[in-house]
Amino acid sequence: MSDDPTPLDPYADDPDVKLREHIYDGIQEYDQKLPNWWLWTLYIFIIFFVIGWVAYYQVGIGRSDGERVEAQIAVIDAKKAEKLKALMGELDDRVLWEMSRNKPMIDAGQATYKQVCIACHAPDLDGSGAGPQFVGLPLDDKEWKYGGTPMQIFEIVMNGSPDKTKGMTPWSSLGGDTVAKVVAFVLSYHPVPENADATEPGETVEKEDG
Repeated sequence: MSDDPTPLDPYADDPDVKLREHIYDGIQEYDQKLPNWWLWTLYIFIIFFVIGWVAYYQVGIGRSDGERVEAQIAVIDAKKAEKLKALMGELDDRVLWEMSRNKPMIDAGQATYKQVCIACHAPDLDGSGAGPQFVGLPLDDKEWKYGGTPMQIFEIVMNGSPDKTKGMTPWSSLGGDTVAKVVAFVLSYHPVPENADATEPGETVEKEDG
């Protein structure tokens, strides 16, 4: 560090040039206001950014038709997700029976069924009755090994067969809402009982698991 209080200053005689008193290693900083053109350029860009952000992200000005459609779809999907979350909080036999008569939910459940369930339970839910290549139990009959109420079916899909040595593996990784739709799809193959809160879609019997 230099102790020289009088560093070389080419603007020492200019009354409009100000210097900071602090000196470090022979260097003294200028204490000048930025030029007005530079400041106004900065201010204009800040104002332009704020107006552009509000116009594009809040009002939608400047978005393409595709972006506006995607934004509206996102809003709709968010509302559906909130509604489904509330529905899952009230999930019971009655709700699952209602879902089994709701075509969009049945279609969504069928899509998931085709992805993860069809290999064991066959395309028509006939399971082992459809041929030896399908090891799962039929899901379209009146026989249920571990209970056939909607919530019992839901628990089996979520947590798997009570007999961990064989039978269905848990599909909790799909999420409760997706599992509920799959159960709704399965229940769509069964008539709704008069007492939908308590009656099973079929008789519960002992049956070897596939």
